[in-house]
Amino acid sequence: MYQKTVLDNSIRLVTEQLPSRLVSIGIWVDVGSRDEDEQNNGSAHFAEHMFFKGTRLRSAQQISKELDLLGGMSNAFTSTEKTCYYITVLDDRLTEAVDLLADIFLDSVFAPEEIEREKQVILQEIAMVEDTPDDRVHELFSALFWQGHGLANPVLGSAQVVTGLDSRSLTEYVRANYRPDRLVISAAGNVDHQIFVDLWQDRVGGIPPAATTAPRRKPPQPGNVSARQIINRPLEQAHLIMGSIGLPNNSADRYKLLLLNTILGGNMSSRLFQEIREKRGLAYSIFSYLSSNSDCGYTAIYMGVDPKFLSESVGLIEEELGKLRMAGVTKSELAGAIEYANSGIYLAAENMEVRMTSLAKNEFSFGRYLAIEELTGAISAVKAEGVNELAQILFAADTLPLCVIGPVSEI
Repeated sequence: MYQKTVLDNSIRLVTEQLPSRLVSIGIWVDVGSRDEDEQNNGSAHFAEHMFFKGTRLRSAQQISKELDLLGGMSNAFTSTEKTCYYITVLDDRLTEAVDLLADIFLDSVFAPEEIEREKQVILQEIAMVEDTPDDRVHELFSALFWQGHGLANPVLGSAQVVTGLDSRSLTEYVRANYRPDRLVISAAGNVDHQIFVDLWQDRVGGIPPAATTAPRRKPPQPGNVSARQIINRPLEQAHLIMGSIGLPNNSADRYKLLLLNTILGGNMSSRLFQEIREKRGLAYSIFSYLSSNSDCGYTAIYMGVDPKFLSESVGLIEEELGKLRMAGVTKSELAGAIEYANSGIYLAAENMEVRMTSLAKNEFSFGRYLAIEELTGAISAVKAEGVNELAQILFAADTLPLCVIGPVSEI
């Protein structure tokens, strides 16, 4: 059963009571790397780390020990638009879990000595991505596609900016962006809504509401359709991403795009996987995926390939996109994609963290609960004609933006 409460300061509390011994709790903040500039890029991610590094009541070691003693799973992450702190525990540890989450979220001290230590950890994290080309190429493609906009910012930030961040700048960033109107606290599992609300009311109900609404930066224009970036590095493979415009995550056409992506490169029976890996043996890893934000998005294809097959593989990808644009999808392909998507929804629904995440994301995107039956019903109602019309729009360009890392200098 889904329930929602909005506190007087506009913090939203959403729960879904389910038959389980587990409860997953998440504090979600509507802020991420998109909301940064070249002077503070990496602040949201750095602040996320610091929330586990000591409060007025608990040291970093005590926080780690209590998280372990709760016996569940805890973590945090930052994305382009969201920051989340979550914990999954047995239902009888709910009060303790809320107490710990509230303490680290409301009373972290951002001690300078802890910042200096954690700074080295984050610099290593940045270096790890630099040394992992199949990760790094995604960052580079986003920067290429959204060039000049906050969405081009890497979530981790740059080493130069991170090195310069300190307690004052991080504290100011949190104060400016961690506002009640940007907070959603969600929980899924064996949780009583009113008990959950009472627990959080005592802890966050007294936070004063934001004086003004802080609008997000305007949505970006689609990327330069002819932009190409090639990073020559001595690797065994060439790692490539090419893509096109996509849709916002609340678009009325989002289910059409989901199915289009599944047919293009979303599973093992997809066109790209079958043509490039199974039929020709050109690549081990090839897939398409969706990057959707609150007001924009892109559709992308990743491939890791022997450099000598790079040009041929790019040509085959472009050929498959042309076929989608010109001939569209078949009814049998669409039926298979619908079955695949709906099955995935039901399988994912068994995970309490997935349910908790869906609650928060739906609140941000739609301001309401989307039942599984509503999702699967909307997916099942998609027609081939609608998918084909969308393919003609998204893949209209003959040349798509492209990014490559590997031992190549041209394509």
